[in-house]
Amino acid sequence: MARRPTARQQLETLSAKFEPALQAAFLAAIDDLRNGAQIGRIAERLERGDIDGALRALNIEPAAFRLFEESNREAYIGGGIATTNGLPALRDPSGAQVVFRFDARSPGAEAFMQDLSGRRITRMTDDILVAARQHMTQGMVDGRNPRSVALDLVGRINRATGRREGAIIGLSSSQEGFVATARQDLLSGDPSRLRHYLGLGRRDKRYDRTVLAAIRDGKPLMRDVVDRMIARLSDSYLLLRGETIARTEAIGALNASHRESFEQAIASGNVRRQDVRKVWRATRDNRTRDTHRAIGDESVGYDELFSNGLLYPCDPNGPASEVVNCRCSVDYRIDFFANLT
Repeated sequence: MARRPTARQQLETLSAKFEPALQAAFLAAIDDLRNGAQIGRIAERLERGDIDGALRALNIEPAAFRLFEESNREAYIGGGIATTNGLPALRDPSGAQVVFRFDARSPGAEAFMQDLSGRRITRMTDDILVAARQHMTQGMVDGRNPRSVALDLVGRINRATGRREGAIIGLSSSQEGFVATARQDLLSGDPSRLRHYLGLGRRDKRYDRTVLAAIRDGKPLMRDVVDRMIARLSDSYLLLRGETIARTEAIGALNASHRESFEQAIASGNVRRQDVRKVWRATRDNRTRDTHRAIGDESVGYDELFSNGLLYPCDPNGPASEVVNCRCSVDYRIDFFANLT
């Protein structure tokens, strides 16, 4: 008989299945936002010093992420079905097998999706707006051409692909800060700042010789060259963000549906809450947080928090420092010797 996959193995298999779709949906939403921006109006508002008006012309709306929501829902339902299908056989007092099916329309499942659209996607779009405001404000401080600032925001069209590339829209506010610092470093002509740019892991290394030549010759880089370098850096950060969001959301949805499966089993009356315990399973490699590695194999009651303050891995109510990029799983264990009613 084939061995039943562990929660860790099941999580890895399902995550590998759903992450690509989530990442593609996120990037499609960013393309939609970029294409929906009114470049001329943004430039005109920036010319007047009206940053709020320029932000409105970006047309950043949560509705752009509807496909992302749907991909997240598919991951959530897929995780719930896999969990209920993988439960060991339970029998009622008469000896008949108890059948569990994951209900994607349960109050808990609906609450998860409402939280996704009502809080997490809103938080994502709000951060995109913060990044855009930072970029516009710095552009005004530097005295840059308003249309150039607008094009940096929405990206410039690659004639070969027909897509906008090198945009600020889609980056997190912290990533925008990294990009802004890199631009200043490259334009400074200061050897130490140019070397700082060469230390960025996400840079396009094809330009390294150009930067090294500028350091050697003591000459500043041309602005058009800097624009191309920064565009590549922005694209790299966007891909990184897409990967991070897809991984976090996929594993978050799977862990949430895992718990919801047990909530439904408890609600059915066939499992008692007090008979369920959970065990944190940390991913044991050098990318795992110390706080998560430290609680590997920690066992607590079903409704208790783990010692890192989370109800389960990727708990949406936890701080980003404990949730983003988490790859941990949780095992739920039922005392099958308890009386089932």
